[in-house]
Amino acid sequence: MPRTKSSSPLLLILIGWCAPGWAAEPVAAEVAAPAPAPPSVPTPPASAPALGHSLAETGAGLDATDKDRYRLQPGDAIQVTVWKETDLTNEVLVRPDGGISFALAGELQAAGHTVAELTAMLEKRIRRFEPDAVVTVTMKAVTGNRVYVIGKVAKPGDFLLSRPLDVMQALSLAGGATPFADTNDIRILRRDGTRQSSIAFRYNDVERGRRLEQNILLQSGDTVVVP
Repeated sequence: MPRTKSSSPLLLILIGWCAPGWAAEPVAAEVAAPAPAPPSVPTPPASAPALGHSLAETGAGLDATDKDRYRLQPGDAIQVTVWKETDLTNEVLVRPDGGISFALAGELQAAGHTVAELTAMLEKRIRRFEPDAVVTVTMKAVTGNRVYVIGKVAKPGDFLLSRPLDVMQALSLAGGATPFADTNDIRILRRDGTRQSSIAFRYNDVERGRRLEQNILLQSGDTVVVP
């Protein structure tokens, strides 16, 4: 049987070009579309940093909250600044009677008022002469707000009341009672204007967690007496 001769590669190529529907057309190479970027999620803004616990302008350890509620006392030093009036900028000391003197404002009672209250008082007075005056009051030194611990304690003396302070904390600042102290007969002497009162404090009760209402917050000028 005659052997069939295989078609040559050249013949197959010609047939491929001539056959209907076999026409080769250039095919565009498929380029993969870039994957869509994930939707951008806005980063939430960082929270504002908390106010620090020390104010550089006070130099006395008052934090922001204490500064807002602190009431001026004799001996405190404040800085009063009037915007665009450099001649009126001055450091003022609260006198023993609680008053201050300031140009264009005259005499004012500063003791017992917060810094914000005193600022408003000064601004109101000064605006009678300078209608556009803007007054700023800052604490320079908190030295007038003090309590006193005397009697049979390790370190009697006066202590700066720069933040809320109760009786137990005051006794701790004074080094605690001595062995011969009568800790169940401690008294807190408080003056309110011309009136003076005496408040009883039994250390042993509070130490054991009883009658905690005795452990009152001290006020400026209070004297803790440990017999």
